Amino acid sequence: MPVIEISDLSDPRLADYSHLTDVALKKARGTEHGLYLAESALVLERALGAGHQPRSVLALGGTVDEAVALVGDDVTVFSGPGELLAELTGYILHRGLIASMHRPALPDPDDLLASARRIVILENVADPTNVGAIFRSAGAIGADAILVTPRCSDPFYRRAIRVSMGTVLQVPWTRTGDWASTRALLARHGFHVAALALSADAVSLRDFDGTSHERLALVLGAEGPGLTDEALAAADTVVQIPMKHGIDSLNVAAASAVAMWALSG
Repeated sequence: MPVIEISDLSDPRLADYSHLTDVALKKARGTEHGLYLAESALVLERALGAGHQPRSVLALGGTVDEAVALVGDDVTVFSGPGELLAELTGYILHRGLIASMHRPALPDPDDLLASARRIVILENVADPTNVGAIFRSAGAIGADAILVTPRCSDPFYRRAIRVSMGTVLQVPWTRTGDWASTRALLARHGFHVAALALSADAVSLRDFDGTSHERLALVLGAEGPGLTDEALAAADTVVQIPMKHGIDSLNVAAASAVAMWALSG
């Protein structure tokens, strides 16, 4: 495909970039599972490395050659001046390019956990920034897979992908169901479930020996309310991070990094 210089913002081929919300992209017509946006050459490279398929790329003049080198000749690359692309997308392309990517089908939870040893479960984490930061910690410190509950923010949202530096596209993840089915899933695969929460019976993270469990699932709850009663009831152990100076908790993304590091062995 040739590089196409943008001159008319009403071109229907640019619709993926025209002020669409994450929800609208997820429901994009003509796609099997919807779309997501990958910002920067690094994130695009990680998306391609994960086997995701691009629909098109929007690039500033200086990054056109880089975009073409990444996606090859079969994907359309649109280009134009920064101010015109900002008018189209609603924001400045600080990272030089943005790609419209086909969402992949999510894996079956049983398949995802078949070979996993350390996983993270996100229950109702609402802020895409926190979701992205947790994925980044999982990729850096080590988690084989992540399960997200039905009410958790979508890891394919643009902000989550950006904050994660593309690790959302690298760390395997899928949606899970209610806690009854999730607990059965974890039991089927032999996971010890450790819930991170403030409760009277919580064990200090310093005293919890994660290495004694061959398979371990760390459960993290929503900003503010924390884990639900159903999540706590499904846990084998409740753990908490010891605090000083009267502070009782950390932001969920920060807590995830501390807990993953402590349980990594």
